[in-house]
Amino acid sequence: MTAPQLRDDTLELIGNTPLVLLQGPSEAAGCEIYGKCEFANPGASVKDRAALGIIRDAEARGDLKPGGTIVEGTAGNTGIGIALVANALGYKTIIVMPDNQSKEKMDTLRALGAQLVTVPPTKFSDCNHFVHTSRRLAEETDGAIWANQFDNTANRKVHIETTAAELWEQMEGRIDGFTCAAGTGGTIAGVGLGLKAFDEDIRIALTDPHGAALYSYFAEGELKAEGSSVAEGIGQGRITANLEGAPIDTQFRISDEEGLDWVARLLREEGLCLGLSSGINVAGAIALGRQLVEEGREKPRVATILCDTGFRYLSTIYNADWLEAKGLPVFEWLRD
Repeated sequence: MTAPQLRDDTLELIGNTPLVLLQGPSEAAGCEIYGKCEFANPGASVKDRAALGIIRDAEARGDLKPGGTIVEGTAGNTGIGIALVANALGYKTIIVMPDNQSKEKMDTLRALGAQLVTVPPTKFSDCNHFVHTSRRLAEETDGAIWANQFDNTANRKVHIETTAAELWEQMEGRIDGFTCAAGTGGTIAGVGLGLKAFDEDIRIALTDPHGAALYSYFAEGELKAEGSSVAEGIGQGRITANLEGAPIDTQFRISDEEGLDWVARLLREEGLCLGLSSGINVAGAIALGRQLVEEGREKPRVATILCDTGFRYLSTIYNADWLEAKGLPVFEWLRD
């Protein structure tokens, strides 16, 4: 067994995450389904990559000066990534979050030393939306930059350069499909563009939760939302700058119930404690794998993103009372 590589800098711990063959999903799909273990990043989510990419880009452009402040609006994980990177580089952090996100994310941000501002959840068209609030705070704060993860294409660029390249190398150039959900769009667009540069025949699929509008956009050309989802950090109602030109070949819509079923199975059968976005991604990967099998592709291989750790949702999807209040199925072991 090869020993892990020595790192010269703590920020080098971001990325180069393991890729694992998921047994249950592979059996369900009739092909090989792989999960990119983004929970292995220092901030326990895929958003560490965007945080590092955005901050390094701001430094290179001269916008972020020593001792400066980074302001961002986020469902939580990007804020956690920014706070960790900012601490390592000597910056301050102000994070704006909707107040309906998990308590664990809020507690984590405060523990990391970030200044946390919470606002009521509202539509993007509302001037008090968390994204607009974070932009105003950045404008009002001396020495601050606005990370702007949704429309800052440094987010997408880091996935082209790192996540896609890692997947291609880890799968030895034998990858038939990739899918994940979209929040900012940086991951799906960046990985899609990066993988297509290696092989145009790799099928890129959007996996959208209910309540988001991108499924209908890519299927019918119209931004139209149906239903709702409790998943945090995914689901989008507009075409962000990161999503512009994303090479989406097909799309799937996945319910919270189906995503939670895979969250439960991956924990009970494979020992992976994940968030709901990961469960939705895995369900989408199975749908993509089945599609490729039905088309006659020989032993297709599909990859997806295991976005973050389930320990970030102990008060929500791993809490029986919370699930019951939302009308969602309670994991069997939580009922005992």
